[in-house]
Amino acid sequence: MDDQGRGPGPRPEDEDRPTGADTVPPRSAPLPYEGVWRFTAPAVDASVPQARHAVRDLLLRQGVPVAADVVQGLLLIVSELVTNAVRHAALLSPMLAVEVAVGAEWVRVSVEDNHPYRPTALEADHGRTGGRGLLLVREITRESNGMCDVEHTASGGKVIWAALPLKPARV
Repeated sequence: MDDQGRGPGPRPEDEDRPTGADTVPPRSAPLPYEGVWRFTAPAVDASVPQARHAVRDLLLRQGVPVAADVVQGLLLIVSELVTNAVRHAALLSPMLAVEVAVGAEWVRVSVEDNHPYRPTALEADHGRTGGRGLLLVREITRESNGMCDVEHTASGGKVIWAALPLKPARV
């Protein structure tokens, strides 16, 4: 997977910070909660709650200073992304990978599968009961002042990721 599955989103090693009197000097060491964790799971329904619980437990265990409403949005994103991989990619990708990357000011989750189809967020169709997962991911991300995207992997699959700030967006 190119760029260790982290894509162009925010990173702990953000070297493009402006310099000057108003800026915080660069840190010499990562904070205790910063890092990247990755786990794999079979593309089956039981993996959805397992992935959600694993991400929640990881954030707690690492002591990530993330706001409760951000955690709730993040866990909903994990559920939607893993559900999509299970429902739409399992035939060509019997395993999926979940990655959590935590920086000083953000948290990023991604789900990778080996299916080549690149999904798009559909507009809400009030006559359908499903099919709004990526639309929901996009809206949660937007409301949190985060970012999300879909990228192809070197192996021909895809990574869908969302990055949210640790602190909630001010309204």
